[in-house]
Amino acid sequence: MENKPAKVSRVMLDRDAWIRGAIAILAEHGAERLRVEGLAKRLGVTKGSFYWHFKDRRDLQSAVLEFWKDGRIRDIRKQTQAAPGAEAEALLHTIEVYSSARNRKGIAIEAAVRDWARRDPQAVAVVEEVDAERLRCAFRLFLACGLPNEEAQARSLLLYAYVFGVSLMRPGNFAGDLASLRAWIATHIAR
Repeated sequence: MENKPAKVSRVMLDRDAWIRGAIAILAEHGAERLRVEGLAKRLGVTKGSFYWHFKDRRDLQSAVLEFWKDGRIRDIRKQTQAAPGAEAEALLHTIEVYSSARNRKGIAIEAAVRDWARRDPQAVAVVEEVDAERLRCAFRLFLACGLPNEEAQARSLLLYAYVFGVSLMRPGNFAGDLASLRAWIATHIAR
């Protein structure tokens, strides 16, 4: 009886699987730990398979930033769509989505990308593009609510300053009814 070698199972990942794995590392450990070897190990594949999809680490980083930017802009536009007359509700919905405790994974990714942007010009450009779109979308909603230009700009900036500030804080011991406090703030920003 002839002994046949056992079949070796090889996993082939597509480009998006590598990018999603990289984003998970980014959220957990930051951009500095985004290394090909560590990513391949995490995904259970050889480092060599990485090079089917990317030229080098910088190519992966560019893809991660582009993936994050495209996803953020798509979500921002979706969250800020409103039928005529429903703009105030869209603003309240946006505040709720961003300041919600259930958004912890998204906040971890956001914080990691912003930290990355402190040291990398490409990340800076991507963050600026996403922030500009956030502010433009909110600005359009505030204008549709009848606010003058300057106030619509100020409230757009205030909205995102609030939601990102709250997302980084853990104010649980500050007030007895934190949900009511957040609702009051959201209502005052959005009106």
